[in-house]
Amino acid sequence: MSWTPPQVPAPGDDDPRRYEVLTQIRVEDPEAVSRAAGARRRHPGPVYGRQSFIIAADHAARGALAVRGEAFAMADRRSLLDRLRLALAHPAVDGVLASPDVLDDLLLLGALEGKMIFGSMNRAGLPGLVNELDDRFTGHTAEALAALGADGGKMLLRIGFEDQHTPAMLESTAQAVDSLHEHDLLAMVEPFLSRTESSGVRNDLSPDAVIRSVAIAQGLGGSSARTWMKLPVVEGMERVMASTTLPRVLLGGDPTGRTDEVFETWRRALALPGVQGLTVGRTLLYPQDGDVTAAVEGAASLLKNTSPDQSPSTAEAAPAHTEEIS
Repeated sequence: MSWTPPQVPAPGDDDPRRYEVLTQIRVEDPEAVSRAAGARRRHPGPVYGRQSFIIAADHAARGALAVRGEAFAMADRRSLLDRLRLALAHPAVDGVLASPDVLDDLLLLGALEGKMIFGSMNRAGLPGLVNELDDRFTGHTAEALAALGADGGKMLLRIGFEDQHTPAMLESTAQAVDSLHEHDLLAMVEPFLSRTESSGVRNDLSPDAVIRSVAIAQGLGGSSARTWMKLPVVEGMERVMASTTLPRVLLGGDPTGRTDEVFETWRRALALPGVQGLTVGRTLLYPQDGDVTAAVEGAASLLKNTSPDQSPSTAEAAPAHTEEIS
């Protein structure tokens, strides 16, 4: 199986037709996505002591296009692909977390050579939807991810104690964890305790709430052997990290503070035991100054690469200035 990526302009070229070839491929040769997936070089896999760096790009599939109050910042797919290509070209970036449409584009472009792939599995909880907490599975399946040679799947789990959809979401998340494990894939679970208010769904980012969400999420499925937690950076992060032995990655969310302030909260949290790395998107893909490469470089400089007997000392992390949801 072979695949030669199409020639497209380098990121920064504003030609509106620069990704038209992707449409042509989808029309004339839709099987090219499978060939591109089969031909690519795989990532060697995560290693404890070397923190992983994953770029998140599944926000748009949930209708979440805003960045720093700009409602349609992520609406231009050409701009998003430019930014993703820049980020994924950095040698410290291990891979991507993406919805099927974005992932297929990146595979066709040859942008995932040697990278990890996490597919986004449930995107039905649209912001503003009358039953937003009903986060049904509408994206990648474990079978589809295995066929693509992916490393795992990610699922959003918002637990509303006053919401009737929560038991069904717990059950479907557990089933997804089992399905991923059956295919020897990682299950990355992103849990929150959430409440529906007049202004929309609000996630409780208090330490106690995050700890409770971890306790619930890490027990889903018949085995936790391949389950990771994707967690927000909050006050009392040392207590949060003590609530599980599962690998944890830190999420970014929609930034509302200065980039340097957000980076500082990440730096403190990354120093805690058991933190396997970062899984972030908008903060790096849409930085305040527009320099994606510099933002990725800054985040990469925070990551630790130490052996287990040289692990960094613990530190208390302050809360990141982000709206934590993806």
